Amino acid sequence: MRGAARNVQLALYVVGFLLMAAAGFTLAVSARGFLASTRLLWLSVWMSVAAIVAAVASVVWPTGDR
Repeated sequence: MRGAARNVQLALYVVGFLLMAAAGFTLAVSARGFLASTRLLWLSVWMSVAAIVAAVASVVWPTGDR
């Protein structure tokens, strides 16, 4: 069971990292357009929030070590 729990932790961490990278890319694209639209900014915000949630979940996910 420990191996499966650790795989879930790693997957959550990877998802969080990819979401944060995508949020940064979206923010850069929005800035390149001189912030003409706030849609990309909001998309970046929500991807950042989802990345934070995934990262926190990867840390608090039970591993079965205790």
